[in-house]
Amino acid sequence: MAFVAAPHGLRAEYGTFSNRGFQVALGSGSEPIDEKGVVFSCWDKWTGRSAECATLAFLFLQLPQIILNTKNLLAGEFAALFAVPWMGQLTGLLGNLSLLSYFASKRERGAMIVQGVGVGSTLIVLMQLAIAGAMPLPAFGVTTLAVVLGYILNILNYQKIVRPSIWQVWEEAVTIGGVTVLPQVMWSTFEPFLPHSLLPAIVFGGGILCLVILARLGKLSERMLLHVGGASAWTATLLFMWGPVAQMWTNFLNPANIKGLSSQTVLLAMIGNGLLLPRALFIRDLMWFTGSSWGCSMAGEGILISMYINNCVSAGLFWIVSTGYVSGIVGMLYKDRQVYGLSSIISPLLELVSGSRRYYV
Repeated sequence: MAFVAAPHGLRAEYGTFSNRGFQVALGSGSEPIDEKGVVFSCWDKWTGRSAECATLAFLFLQLPQIILNTKNLLAGEFAALFAVPWMGQLTGLLGNLSLLSYFASKRERGAMIVQGVGVGSTLIVLMQLAIAGAMPLPAFGVTTLAVVLGYILNILNYQKIVRPSIWQVWEEAVTIGGVTVLPQVMWSTFEPFLPHSLLPAIVFGGGILCLVILARLGKLSERMLLHVGGASAWTATLLFMWGPVAQMWTNFLNPANIKGLSSQTVLLAMIGNGLLLPRALFIRDLMWFTGSSWGCSMAGEGILISMYINNCVSAGLFWIVSTGYVSGIVGMLYKDRQVYGLSSIISPLLELVSGSRRYYV
């Protein structure tokens, strides 16, 4: 997410610096901020800048895979592209598109750029899969139409020149689409072990459609409205999280096709999500932390393990990356514990899950 720094040199009155639910007491008069306040402020700035830097990693996330796919297409090795499951890529794209709408509503330009880049780069990969015959052309056509429409509406909404009624319809469509597609994609991933069926999409899609209609008619309680309103963001996170699961399942069924994967893409996924984790933990955003930690562990470390088992990456690279991954997680928890003055490195996670927030005052 984009980070807005506190105004520099505030010291005239006793006040607070607020940013997304957390506060830091600045002190009164001309007294300097105490040491704990300085540590808190520094970590606040560092996590914000770290999240901004993640944009660069996500910008190049799909580039190695795109280059590898291009080489295979030019060489006529279309079978190698079947190692990249189009459903897994599609879930990631739909997740990015839904989160793009979520952050557009919050006017988070930095996060919008990350999600927009993710949508565009994934669409290129899907185009390559469609060319190779690994993705049905009708599915690619519908996906392209949704992406173009999503880009236009999100840009207009960010510029505040789209009608609220139109934006509400788009958000409802995104919610219905996400809740409909997610269970169907999860079911289809395990075909032919499961019988082919559209029942998951029909059941969940019909259910969320009824809830949206009831919300329009004012027939839902406030608590239920909150759940329906949050369905889009959480569905987007789950769509994003399912991508690595589909990829690992494909690796398990067809180990020989793992050579079609790019280790650079895996590393960039770990770096990008790893740079987002400290900020998500710092502001106690459970949804953001869940998606980023899953992307770092499953889309990164999990797929890297499967590639290492099948001798697709060197032992040196695997152990260096794995050691760095574990060290980064431990270091992040330790620093967050230190900043908030908690008792153990597990305490930040407990606060995150419980929804409680400890502010430094």
